[in-house]
Amino acid sequence: MAEEKEADAFKILRIHDRRVERRTLRESYAAAPQLQRGQQPLGSSYASSPLPPAQHSPVYQELSNMTQEQWDLQSRDTSGLQAMWFSEGELKDRAGPSCSAQSPILTPASGCHAVASSRELCSGAPQGQPPVPPEVMVRRAPGDFCKVGTLLHGKRVNAIAVSRAPHHVYTCGSGYIRVWDDSALHAFDRTPKAQLDFQNRQNRVLTCKLFPDEQSLITGGVAQTLTLWDLAPTPQVKAQLASTGPICYSLAVSSDAHICLACFKGFVEIWDVQNQILIRKHEVPVYGSRCVDITGHKFWTGGEDTILYSWDLRSYQRLQQHHLSNEILCITHDPGEEWVLAGLKMSDIVILHAHRDEKFKAVIQRYTHHHNLKFASSGTYFVSTQDESVHCIEAPSLQRLFQAEESSDILCCDISSDNKYLVTGSKNTATVYQLLY
Repeated sequence: MAEEKEADAFKILRIHDRRVERRTLRESYAAAPQLQRGQQPLGSSYASSPLPPAQHSPVYQELSNMTQEQWDLQSRDTSGLQAMWFSEGELKDRAGPSCSAQSPILTPASGCHAVASSRELCSGAPQGQPPVPPEVMVRRAPGDFCKVGTLLHGKRVNAIAVSRAPHHVYTCGSGYIRVWDDSALHAFDRTPKAQLDFQNRQNRVLTCKLFPDEQSLITGGVAQTLTLWDLAPTPQVKAQLASTGPICYSLAVSSDAHICLACFKGFVEIWDVQNQILIRKHEVPVYGSRCVDITGHKFWTGGEDTILYSWDLRSYQRLQQHHLSNEILCITHDPGEEWVLAGLKMSDIVILHAHRDEKFKAVIQRYTHHHNLKFASSGTYFVSTQDESVHCIEAPSLQRLFQAEESSDILCCDISSDNKYLVTGSKNTATVYQLLY
């Protein structure tokens, strides 16, 4: 009964589909000539019937009443940009008549629809986060996508990271990490650019995080260490951080790249990664330590006990706990670090405000073994993978932009910070999707 009362406290939202004809996912660039001729791909229209006001008005009231200063994005999150959620109507108004959702700007060089960005980065960006050039950023949610490549990792892909221009993909699993460059992203049989072998071939990467400047990567898993990698000019081990637990399940890196959290069974290690010092071994509930995330001065943990915990990163005191009724499989946040998303075993997505008592739940009610969430750096959409399914969902309208099915369970996913590629990892391979605007 206590769980029922807690669940009733959530405002229920629903993910809704566009009212357009579904089509088969394109497997190649066969449609590129049509795009270059200016023809809009089927399914790229943004027209849809809005949700009833009672279902989403609290989110829209909070997130759509933005000032111009809030609209001007700044470097804060792991992609180097800050973004807030906007309503579909506000995006259209700000874009203007010549840049409406029904008339995307065509970029001939790429053959894909892209939105020209007039964003100016704020001068107060945190250290270690070089600004993303405006011309490589796409702020609008994608209208379509196509499968353009397959990366043959050779073993189970447990974790994945994608960097931007020049694009590189890091597929992680047992014994090694494979590095793929731009040329492999649009192919189905390329060999990796490099393979990074672990000294102990029994080591297995379960989680990885790219740093905000995308020049470093940290990996953890079945090993006695966390491994810090320098990625440029060529990938190599920078440091081995001796951990106090046998298996690291999840990693989180702060937006200024100074703090890294490593989640083990029953505790979280808090690292100063700049100086490679273990600050604290912080105890958390044993069955609430599957995943971790960090937003500002708070961090979040969750797991099998179905409770999402928030902790103060300065005092280390527990701040809140939210009973979510189902096992928590993943935690992520929006680029502005205002909203926290938790993916549940029943496929539901819980949306919490990081600072206020505002709780929403997008109900899907489909049992799943694997649930991954990744927010785009633009803040206009996020990706949810549930077993074999990929869902791209617009924020904050919760409109499903597109969906794909793969042949095996998806274990991980990542979106490049320029919002051009989505890559998923599964059994033996990674699948590359290009996002079309």
